[in-house]
Amino acid sequence: MKLDKLFQSLHLTGAVILLIGTPAICEEVREDGIGEYYTATGGKSTLDEKVGVTDEEFALPKAGVAIAKSPVLTPSTRKPRLKESQIANLLPRAKANEASKNIPRLSEIKLPATSARMLVQTPSPTNSPNPEQTNGDQVVPITGVKANPTPKGVEVILETTAGTQLQVINRSTGNNFIADVSGGQLRLPSGDAFTFRSEKPIAGITQITVTNIDANTVRVTVVGEKALPTVELLDDNAGLVFAVASTATSAQTPETPTEEQPNPSLPSPSQGEGREGSEQPAAQQDEPIELVVTGEQDSYNVPNASTGTRTDTPLRDIPQSIQVVPRQVLEDRNVNRLSEALETVSGVTSEDSGYGISGGARILRGFRQVGNFRNGFPQGNEFYTLEPVGTIERVEVLKGPASVLFGSLEPGGIVNTVTKKPLSEPYYKIELQAGNRSFFQPIIDFSGPLTTDKKVLYRLIAGYENSDDVRDFVNFDQISVAPSITVNFSERTNLDLYYEFTRTSGNLGFFAPAILREDSSLLSPRNFLSTYPSLDEGSYQTQKFGYTFKHSFNDNLQLRNNLAVTLDRYEQNGVLYGELRDDRFLVFTNGFGQDSFTNRSTYFGQIDLLAKFKTGSISHQVVVGFDADISEVEQNPLLYDLSGIPDLDIFNPNYDIPTPGFISPNRGQDVYAFDSYGVYLQDQIEFSDSLKFLIGGRYDWVSTDFDLTVFGDGRTQRSDEAFSPRLGLVYQPSETVSLYASYSRSFRPSFYARSADGERSFEPTRGTQYEVGVKAEFLDGRLSTTLAAYHLTRTNVLTPDPDPIRAAQGFSVQTGEQRSQGIELDIAGEILPGWKVIGSYTYTDAEVTKDNSFPVGNQLDNVPEHQASLWTTYEIQEGDLKGLGFGLGLFYVGKRQGDLANSFQLDDYFRTDAAIFYKRDGFRAAINVRNLFDTDYVTYAEGRIFPVVRGKPFTIVGSVSWEF
Repeated sequence: MKLDKLFQSLHLTGAVILLIGTPAICEEVREDGIGEYYTATGGKSTLDEKVGVTDEEFALPKAGVAIAKSPVLTPSTRKPRLKESQIANLLPRAKANEASKNIPRLSEIKLPATSARMLVQTPSPTNSPNPEQTNGDQVVPITGVKANPTPKGVEVILETTAGTQLQVINRSTGNNFIADVSGGQLRLPSGDAFTFRSEKPIAGITQITVTNIDANTVRVTVVGEKALPTVELLDDNAGLVFAVASTATSAQTPETPTEEQPNPSLPSPSQGEGREGSEQPAAQQDEPIELVVTGEQDSYNVPNASTGTRTDTPLRDIPQSIQVVPRQVLEDRNVNRLSEALETVSGVTSEDSGYGISGGARILRGFRQVGNFRNGFPQGNEFYTLEPVGTIERVEVLKGPASVLFGSLEPGGIVNTVTKKPLSEPYYKIELQAGNRSFFQPIIDFSGPLTTDKKVLYRLIAGYENSDDVRDFVNFDQISVAPSITVNFSERTNLDLYYEFTRTSGNLGFFAPAILREDSSLLSPRNFLSTYPSLDEGSYQTQKFGYTFKHSFNDNLQLRNNLAVTLDRYEQNGVLYGELRDDRFLVFTNGFGQDSFTNRSTYFGQIDLLAKFKTGSISHQVVVGFDADISEVEQNPLLYDLSGIPDLDIFNPNYDIPTPGFISPNRGQDVYAFDSYGVYLQDQIEFSDSLKFLIGGRYDWVSTDFDLTVFGDGRTQRSDEAFSPRLGLVYQPSETVSLYASYSRSFRPSFYARSADGERSFEPTRGTQYEVGVKAEFLDGRLSTTLAAYHLTRTNVLTPDPDPIRAAQGFSVQTGEQRSQGIELDIAGEILPGWKVIGSYTYTDAEVTKDNSFPVGNQLDNVPEHQASLWTTYEIQEGDLKGLGFGLGLFYVGKRQGDLANSFQLDDYFRTDAAIFYKRDGFRAAINVRNLFDTDYVTYAEGRIFPVVRGKPFTIVGSVSWEF
């Protein structure tokens, strides 16, 4: 369990909150300062918030994670919440030995004749909340949500051992009962957040949802089909209980409560603490039904992330911009490449290979970042980091320097994919996708327990993809298998094991860039392959495996140990043209070609401690740890002799050529070895509910050992070390607004540089960022926004030696400096029930500020000044068309420089995507269109020749899936 969600257990006592109503009108009952009652008419409304993950039926458990069963609730442990003199004030818990005598009859309470009653809790001087709770430290973990059938309906149990710390404020709108439980958070024993939803659990109830709406509030929503539900709140040893009665009868025969009319849902004193005696035995005989609790969300707004702090911290408490792309967005957009998933995130330009490979390189805040992270672990620094999207639960993007927790990095930020975990309830999903250009992709996702006690869980995700490219001769074939196991040794100890195998092969067109004219416009037809297909083959195989071990010594101290291994093998041959002649012919004799295979291994190990403690009234959450990253890359190329390769006519290509020979018959070998070790310390300090401070630091030792016989001049060795600090302050003037400021640094060794005097002791490239921003929530937490402004400088940039002779020999000097500054806006969430949106806007000013080769003031390549995105969906919420939805995506990328010399410019482009989908219960069908108007554009370039990546043309994909 996460330490920041664990606390000492307290005895449970309580009172009763009672709601009775009819459809259409909601009236609120409050008490004024004299003790009299008044009514306030609310009016008709729709569901205040809809959160969940799967369409659940009460009698049929479905996909997700369910918590271990707790005992059937009995009268001896049940305590209703209600006190005669404090209906409109904070309702204190009744003592266990006087629970019944403090419960008045309804006839004893003077109430007006209304169609709905709301009992609102507010703090009172006579019974103020626990002071340790109000300081923000004592957030109660709710480790599960369970539903038990009752003769009258269903009980929804929020499982927790500290229910007395939870305060409940309830209201109603239309047929919706809404209770906000403050002081708690939904957290699985593993520490992961989750949401809960049940569709039509009983007659008269349309939906029950339970979700986190902010860092310390859980919302329970019960939607009546035709009337406001009757809900009774009770404390129990198992946790906080919401007893929901069916509204079917009351909807058919509405009743208007009077002052003398007894309420059947309110226990009389003779019934003690339990339910009505005649019905209790039957309820006890019912087997508890565990409905789905899952880490997936159907919301676009994700409140927490682990990337920024290595703890599951609310985003509003982190003094840095972090954006999360949840699984629901990936599904609604039908994302098949990691680069596509990042299109809705501000400040990100993907270096998409365009060849069916989910490449690992991209530009964040103006600077190129190579390699992805998976569950917080590095996945190597090669371009071909394959990541099947089907295994991804969400994508987290941390903006700015991240070396304090992740080591050697460029300053722009990181992309971290969080994968799906095993579930404790049987879950099966089968999906089939098909589209134009022979696209075909089946996927399976199975999960559940392997043992009856649910201590051992499994998940198996497997997929196959086959497709053609718009370019002639290019095709793509990929298979992936990803099993994982979770072993829960106890409530405090668990082990996650995973393995993933991916193999990609085909004529991938890697050495076949788009062709540009001198004026930078696209010259070649879309279907033109700018290389020889007989020399264009590739195979990329990746294996990933490892474990995560967690043990909580107590509620305030946790040990984590991780191991992540990545083994890659790339086999590739191809030839790249070297010159465009007469805007028609590609000249290969001065180009490049090779037949090569590469082996890469990465071993990453980490151990850290998470501790929670207080110094006086100040709360601390500390992470201290050590990690090691050991990598080796071995390249074995054979270089083609291109002297006999004919020119290729763009408009009348002849691809029949003899196979060229090699410059040398012996395969060369280049070996790159990287060893990195780091220690880090971070403290999240909470001075009060509204003032928080983050401080951290890391020290790294990095060594490199290169033995280059093909693309180098022998063996070179170098060692570097650096300290990377991080500071941040968060001020929250209200529960929905966070103001923050931060300072952070990064470093990355200069691996390949050499100087004319033979010295190789270049300082690491450093990044320094200052950032300020505002994070805000609107619409009761359904919509979140982040507005950030930053100034980021990259120093110690290597540039060619100012002497032209030495520069031609590959020597460098370390004098360069580059600067990126800008403003970013991100929004995500649900505007109205069924209407979801995620989008961004970016303004970036990135330029060279010091350099010996490129003029000061030149813009950094592939960084648009303006960039914007919007993806929105609407799903019909009721009626015969319920479940039918539509999606629209708008993506704009401004003009960019094609190289650092600013010798040519890439045009801006505007792309439109669209979708239509239908889902009901576990069935989902969709049609997604990418590039609806078939816009022709360039996504990325590093010079005029290679790589110049063309955007995908009109693409349509149909998908059908079934969850059960």
